[in-house]
Amino acid sequence: MATKSLTINNKFFEISYEIVNPTATKDMVFLHGWGSNKDIMKNVFSSYLKNFRHIYIDFPGFGKSKNEYVLNTNDYANITNEFLKLLNSSKDVIVGHSYGGKIATLLNPKNLVLLSSAGILEEKPFDVKIKIFFAKVLNFLGLKNLTKRFRSKDVNTMSENMYATFKNVVNEDLSSSFSNFSNNALIFWGEKDSATSLESGKKIANLIKKSTFISYDGDHFFFAKNAKDITTRIENGIC
Repeated sequence: MATKSLTINNKFFEISYEIVNPTATKDMVFLHGWGSNKDIMKNVFSSYLKNFRHIYIDFPGFGKSKNEYVLNTNDYANITNEFLKLLNSSKDVIVGHSYGGKIATLLNPKNLVLLSSAGILEEKPFDVKIKIFFAKVLNFLGLKNLTKRFRSKDVNTMSENMYATFKNVVNEDLSSSFSNFSNNALIFWGEKDSATSLESGKKIANLIKKSTFISYDGDHFFFAKNAKDITTRIENGIC
């Protein structure tokens, strides 16, 4: 593990990262999802795609990269872009899972690989809508501390700045960003994904003109059991 420091808009970040195949001449950047970290991506993909220099990154606030600020997705994209410049990295291929798919798209790589990407607004379940309603009522009444009981367990463990960041990014619609992406895209999805639905994957594939869509029997982390087929398709399908 290594770290690099950078400052953007008077905000200081120390980014934790790992590189695999350091002598390779082309880069493949791996971006994890919300609540995840670089190790999940590295454990799945590091033994494949030997002709690429793999760059695994912990986003600020995840894994071993700390974050003291309230951020949005454009901030994360700008931070990642500046970080890649520090590594003299070309954006030959960027692989993004879930939330990482949104950032990967905004980075506009030559080849985009999406794994059950976020970015399409989906209808919230009724129980979630009820929790949001009561949280808003408590906020209106000045009882902000009581809203924590309406948060899900994974959200409730976040620091306040990361919870504010989560609220900034959770309801984004990146349809226009997908539609404006004009380079090559490979889109992989889990058919039983309950976090980002299969229909969202198909919608993204329709929005990105030069895209190929492949689905697998699996959930949001379908790629863990299908890494060999996915990486073979990446090798055969990139420009």
